[in-house]
Amino acid sequence: MRAILVVNPQATSTTAGGRDVLAHALASQVKLEVVETDYRGHALAVARDAARDGVDLVVAHGGDGTVNEVVNGLLTDGPSGPLPALGVVPGGSANVFARALGVSHDPVEATHQLLSAIEAGHSRRVGLGLADGHWFTFNAGLGWDADVVATVADRRGKQTNALLYMRAAVTSYFRPRSGRLPLTVHVPGEEPEQVRMAFVSNTDPWSYLGERPVHLNTGSSFDAGLGLFALRKLTLPVVFRHVRQALRTEAKHRGRALVKYDDLAKLSVTAEEPVNFQVDGDLIGRRTRVDFASVPDVLTVLAR
Repeated sequence: MRAILVVNPQATSTTAGGRDVLAHALASQVKLEVVETDYRGHALAVARDAARDGVDLVVAHGGDGTVNEVVNGLLTDGPSGPLPALGVVPGGSANVFARALGVSHDPVEATHQLLSAIEAGHSRRVGLGLADGHWFTFNAGLGWDADVVATVADRRGKQTNALLYMRAAVTSYFRPRSGRLPLTVHVPGEEPEQVRMAFVSNTDPWSYLGERPVHLNTGSSFDAGLGLFALRKLTLPVVFRHVRQALRTEAKHRGRALVKYDDLAKLSVTAEEPVNFQVDGDLIGRRTRVDFASVPDVLTVLAR
């Protein structure tokens, strides 16, 4: 088996020692090439070339941004035809995709899980989301959550952690970058809804709060369509209500301000003026329209 290990040395919890241990362990079972990324988009380029060269496995060692780049690289030429399988060894601060797959947050244990999956031939197919030409593994959004991502991006470094995200959420709430512009959600067969934030899920739960899971669309999974969580208004009572509901073990969101759908094949979100748009926790830019689609059974992931 030919494999490439893509390492982001700038990710929060990656270390040279951890990289060497991981590479040595993988090299015992596969013909391995190790690539350390040194610029934004490097992981995408490596994964794209791996797919075109017929490599069997690409392992992403970094945070969710590294995983997202690798996924977009693997699917650069579309989902048709044979593609390398994806392996994930967490190295970031959140690692939402890895956790949703049941991969350990501990890189050593995650490496053991990956080696066991390779040896036993364990894999699974997952569905992904597609938004404005960008593949996403767990979520994408416009409005408040994208403003949070933009705020964190301005301060990103080795200090990225749950506290930084919480501070960014408070800052973005009281001083929204886009002035809290209205958005319009378009779901096929339904009347358009005007909202103040729109969050699209490909799986549940997700979290930037350490080990604390956040549930917005409990019906979302890698085997179903997209979930939409949107709020018509963002007053403090509305926000507190839904934050409290999201942090419950058995989350059941209710409220007059809520617009919620599960298992959607597609939807669109529009705005009269450009607003921030994020994919898998990375800021993409500002948009006045984003079309979302669920693409089922598109990628093979090595996971038990």
